[in-house]
Amino acid sequence: MTRPAYILSARARRDTADVVVVGGRCAGATTAMLLARAGHDVVVLERARLPADTTSTHSLVRGGVVQLSRWGLLDDVLATGAPPVRSVLFQQYGQGAPPPVRRTVRAKAGVDMMLAPRRHLLDEVLAQAATRSGATFRTGTTVTGVVRNGSGRVVGVDAHEPDGAVRRLSARLVVGADGVHSRTARRVGARTSQSYAPSGTCLYTYVGGVDWDGFEFHLGQDAFAGVFPTHDDQACVWLIRPPAASASLLSAGADRLDAWLQALHGTVPDLAHRVLSGTVTAPVRGSVRLPNHVRDAVGPGWALVGDAGYHRDPITGHGMTDAFRDAELLAEAAVRALRHPADEAAAMASYQAGRDAAIAETFRLTRELGAFPPPSRFVELQTELGRALDLEAQDLAGRALRSAA
Repeated sequence: MTRPAYILSARARRDTADVVVVGGRCAGATTAMLLARAGHDVVVLERARLPADTTSTHSLVRGGVVQLSRWGLLDDVLATGAPPVRSVLFQQYGQGAPPPVRRTVRAKAGVDMMLAPRRHLLDEVLAQAATRSGATFRTGTTVTGVVRNGSGRVVGVDAHEPDGAVRRLSARLVVGADGVHSRTARRVGARTSQSYAPSGTCLYTYVGGVDWDGFEFHLGQDAFAGVFPTHDDQACVWLIRPPAASASLLSAGADRLDAWLQALHGTVPDLAHRVLSGTVTAPVRGSVRLPNHVRDAVGPGWALVGDAGYHRDPITGHGMTDAFRDAELLAEAAVRALRHPADEAAAMASYQAGRDAAIAETFRLTRELGAFPPPSRFVELQTELGRALDLEAQDLAGRALRSAA
């Protein structure tokens, strides 16, 4: 089988770069693309052999789609077969629950859709875009440590390459984009500035043979479930429950699919009936008790982006949009720091301040939703979240205009 062109590069054995990015998925590939577009020498080190799937919420809300459109990548993602999503259903269950509500995704901030692409396809689009922009990807490469100079500044990384070679790669900036359990964050000593109780259980599978039409959100007793239409006429169907309600799911072992279907039927039966009318095409997978925390995003010679710097409960399905936004904030700051070393401290501080301001409202809403308040409050929080996401999308759409001004 022919390997994707972005995996190898004529410059793949270099020992120096302006920027080394540890992690080559949403946050890392986007950061690399933007820095390479600005003319910087970027190397991405990714442990997995891409393309490869990964656990994901799948959801790209309006802000994420806005960014893909601005970067000229939306058509590339649609060309993979990701269906444009143009409606949203919200349904409650229980005595006195109102009737379901379906709304059309209206054109705002320059886009009229949302998306839920499979990650191995989205990540491939991003990696190819980074490579076209001049970045070098090294996949199957494991970073084993950071290198510091005499003053303690991070000045590079050590890595094991696929052929067994051990390389020391020097860089003016090392970016950790290696996920929620970031080893880079630990190696550079990034401080956790905020930490809250971990989230509950989010388990999902893929279901075909059903006429899925748009995003769906179903609110039951101690359960929040939904549908994200994705590739191959299938949908990612997911169920989120608080820890106290997840014991039977987590102890089911080989019977996890049956336990998941029973939980779905007991909490959001209309969705369960539709799932049972189709075909489950994959094992149940997902996440358990992921952290809700914020880490410092910058330090001498290093920065963190995406889940490496900030992670929240998947209940709001916003991780990829966060990654895109923060990659752009970091790239803008890093370009300034690399071009004007005397401004480095101020430039990188501006990235941290911008990220912290951008996450404040949605992080609060996510924590409240993840605590599963009474249904009436849950609905209120969802309404607040919708307003916050609309404002975010408008702000992201305006970045191009502000940059050109």
